[in-house]
Amino acid sequence: MARVTKKQKEAAGKVDKNKLYTVAEASKIIKEITDVNFDASVELAVRLNVDPRKADQMVRGVVTLPHGTGKDVKVLALVTPDKEEEAKAAGADYVGLDEYLEKIKGGWTDVDVIVTMPAVMGKLGPLGRVLGPRGLMPNPKTGTVTMDVAKAVSDVKAGKIDFRVDKTGIVHAAIGKVSFEADKIRENAIELINTLGRLKPQSAKGVYMTSIYMSSTMSPSVQIDTKRFTEQ
Repeated sequence: MARVTKKQKEAAGKVDKNKLYTVAEASKIIKEITDVNFDASVELAVRLNVDPRKADQMVRGVVTLPHGTGKDVKVLALVTPDKEEEAKAAGADYVGLDEYLEKIKGGWTDVDVIVTMPAVMGKLGPLGRVLGPRGLMPNPKTGTVTMDVAKAVSDVKAGKIDFRVDKTGIVHAAIGKVSFEADKIRENAIELINTLGRLKPQSAKGVYMTSIYMSSTMSPSVQIDTKRFTEQ
């Protein structure tokens, strides 16, 4: 059994496992209980009362976090030559087409998001086995397959993230860094939770959000009240 350090005990002692917190309270606590020598990510885990095996209960979407994720997102724009300058001007880290398709075939996936055009999707199909498991396959529903490449790239750079419910019914998403002010963590979290609320499938019955937890890298989790999460 892994040994619990003194710092871990102190952090755990600041979280009441029997209490449901507001997002504002959780945001402050996460900053207090995170004690690592790097800028840890802050994440939300939201359990939804849906059956992801049913197509009409698959929850997937995008959200632009008001304060971004705090992460320098690497964007690859797979575009035709006439769109290259547009993608570069918008901030894409890598721009091109055939040369990057060959690199991906060879196993290269050192990017966070891929943006492309409808006309290029046919070339990406054979790479599904490489890109799919890593969550890198572009999708029109998340805005990463579009003719407006510049907007897609700039949105991702500004803090737009996509999310989807996993097979256990949970949505995991990074919503910022511990170095953020507590209010910025709160606003990002509420934006994601509200977005999930708007995406409730019509076929979902009963309580939709059954639990919400906030945590940071290597910190204990803080449970958030699903009914009064917006309170201060």
